[in-house]
Amino acid sequence: MRLTLRWRVALAFGSGLLLVTSVLAFATWNLASGYLLRQREACAKRQAEVNVRLVEQSLSSPGLGELLTGLTTGPDSSILVLSPDGLVSAGRGVEPAQLPAALVEHPPTSERITVNGLPVLAVARPVAGGSVYVELFGLRQLNRTSTFIGAVLIAGTIGSALLGAALGSWASKRALRPLSELNSAADRIAGGDLRARLPDQDDPDLAALAAKFNSTAAALEQRALRDARFASDVSHELRSPLTTMVNASALLRRRREHLPGTAGTALELLTSEVDRFARMVVDLLEISRSGQVDDPPPEEIALDALVRNVIATRTAVPLDLEPVVVLGDRRRLDRVLTNLLDNAERHAGGAVLVSVRRCGPVVRLAVEDRGPGVPEPLREEIFERFSRGVMAGSRGDDTGSGLGLALVREHVHRLGGRVWVEDRSPRGARFVVEMVPTQF
Repeated sequence: MRLTLRWRVALAFGSGLLLVTSVLAFATWNLASGYLLRQREACAKRQAEVNVRLVEQSLSSPGLGELLTGLTTGPDSSILVLSPDGLVSAGRGVEPAQLPAALVEHPPTSERITVNGLPVLAVARPVAGGSVYVELFGLRQLNRTSTFIGAVLIAGTIGSALLGAALGSWASKRALRPLSELNSAADRIAGGDLRARLPDQDDPDLAALAAKFNSTAAALEQRALRDARFASDVSHELRSPLTTMVNASALLRRRREHLPGTAGTALELLTSEVDRFARMVVDLLEISRSGQVDDPPPEEIALDALVRNVIATRTAVPLDLEPVVVLGDRRRLDRVLTNLLDNAERHAGGAVLVSVRRCGPVVRLAVEDRGPGVPEPLREEIFERFSRGVMAGSRGDDTGSGLGLALVREHVHRLGGRVWVEDRSPRGARFVVEMVPTQF
């Protein structure tokens, strides 16, 4: 999965800061640990040289062992004096065989070694009379210090990487805020809210973009309003001649028995097309009114009661209703249910069930039928204007105007919900309107 631009910027900041701080931390650790080790070696060599002079003065005395014991610097230190007469040692017990041969045979030398599992610095110095002085200085505390410094630097590196990621996320959020506003406004326009605009921008580059977007959106809104007004004006102009045609067709329909044969068939076709034309004009007026008229303040509506009132004026349909209250426009909800019932009656032989149910945080109004169903490829297309699905291109009483379901989607969108169609078992279709109730 491809990361979003904001996360890519945050990772870039974090990775960059991680790289820089890692290099600095590594260099710091090397310099600090190297400096501490060099200081320890210099101090050990100076101390060994001082101790050698003291050992030379006491080499032949019986108190050499006590002197060496006093010269030891800690529990990890050891002192060995290797002379032709034998070995004298003090401190932590170490055998000469555990020491590197080169260290003993070629003094003065120094070397870091591990004896009995402990890191030490071995310093060898020659002593008068062919003897060799070897002192082992413990490095465990120095190693602990280096480890602590390394842990602090690693923690600081990780912390700086996280800080860089957080800084990158914050910076990208601020930098991408205009893009988020543009995306939000574009989504609103795509959803039908042509009044969406971008806020004014202080940045000169963004100000030009916002101005162009707003002017484009304003032009689109004006074009849509002109189209809606045109459809409304045409529909209004058609109502008078259409009323005359409807009345005339009704008169002719009553005299159908006096027009046998071809004339009667032509009359039937004419009256059916006039009825269809009348429904189309009414639907066009509804669509143009929906796009131009602002909605009244929303009111609380008992959805189950509204369904019962609509069904009471039609052929009886089985109901499965839960009491639920929604916030919206009663006229739009009434038209939504009416159009869905008309669609079921026209294309599927009528509705077989109307239900209102709670489904988690939403409420669903469903109209079910036992018709042929809606094929998967047409389930979005049937909500487009002048779409009649598999009946497209036919003419007859049951084809409809192709605007009923488009009005359903328009009204549901204005109510803040969504509508879709799905299969019904064992056959048929289920049209579902989903809305948010006023309370859960």
